[in-house]
Amino acid sequence: MPRTYKPIRALVVTVILAAVASTRVLAVGSGPTFPTSRNLPAFLAGGDISLLTLEEQHGQVYRWHGTALPALQIFKNAGWNCLRLRLWVHPTKQGIFVNDLAYTEALGRRIKQAGFYFVLDLHYSDTWADPGHQLVPAAWQQLNIKQLSSKVFTYTSKVISALKAAGAMPDMVAVGNEISPGMMWPLGRITKGEGGFAHLAELLKAGIAGVRAGSGASPSPLIMIHLDRGGDWPTTRWFFDRCAKYGVNYDVIGESFYPIFQGTLQALKNTLDHAAARFHRPVIVAETGYAYEDDGRMPVAGVNYPKTPDGQAQFLSDLVKVVKSTPDSLGRGIIYWAPEWIPMRGLDGSWHGLTLFDDGGDALPGLDVLGQAASPHAPIK
Repeated sequence: MPRTYKPIRALVVTVILAAVASTRVLAVGSGPTFPTSRNLPAFLAGGDISLLTLEEQHGQVYRWHGTALPALQIFKNAGWNCLRLRLWVHPTKQGIFVNDLAYTEALGRRIKQAGFYFVLDLHYSDTWADPGHQLVPAAWQQLNIKQLSSKVFTYTSKVISALKAAGAMPDMVAVGNEISPGMMWPLGRITKGEGGFAHLAELLKAGIAGVRAGSGASPSPLIMIHLDRGGDWPTTRWFFDRCAKYGVNYDVIGESFYPIFQGTLQALKNTLDHAAARFHRPVIVAETGYAYEDDGRMPVAGVNYPKTPDGQAQFLSDLVKVVKSTPDSLGRGIIYWAPEWIPMRGLDGSWHGLTLFDDGGDALPGLDVLGQAASPHAPIK
């Protein structure tokens, strides 16, 4: 997310990771390798609603054309088909830091029972993991890289197994959140050149193997690798070339795209088009957001949408067009970040003015615009 808006033995783990890597090695520049019919709708349209339960506990009411309805019903009415939740390892449970496993099981179960595609976002931290903050969970800080990889595997496997038992099995899992600079610093931090990527790759492969181990006999969720470089093709290429080099096997490329950070829609289109052509994987905008009222931030060069409800809706409409124009129908979704995070006592945050509900809880037009993208009658290209 945009921060400024806001005991398995090592030998066993090594054998498991090697087996996984040997079965699905990514071949850069080869023909399409992703089975597009496997567990991925034509287009994912939805949002990260990680604070919904907390909002409800604080009394927030959401309205659809003036009528108070459960938020999940509003998302359904608008045509959304996908919801995402973040997971922290040991959050403080103070303020908004509530997204532990028990919280995620309960909300994830509601998401699945309502028929949504469920994306799980593993932060591998006790707090925000983003380009400026990728902190190792406090309980893991004294581990070396082999121990940390083993911990990532066992933790991830237990998470997926627990969610499955709770009726909240994810359909897709992001192994790390906005990890262009690496994750679980300092061991998994990327430095200049190749520095750090070998460690990062080991951690990623441990997480991916954990997802598959935790799935048991059930189909494994799709694996997403999520960067924060929607407007930066050179860095995106460098990162996923390294994933290929180190045998990190994944299904979906996720990119964050906030105009204030990642630039213009044309820059995004350049990244998505090249990524789809080079890596032959579906690409999705895993996070986005735009203001519906003046938030006091400086305008962004080349981004001319007014900060109004209609301006927000037009931005989302044009964003949908860009993603759907990705070659070979590989532009496969958009996830809006924190559409439900309405500021209220105890839940104040810097996302004010960027939700898809106004301060009174009424749905904004952008919510409908995004939902229309998931329509089976809407063109993919």
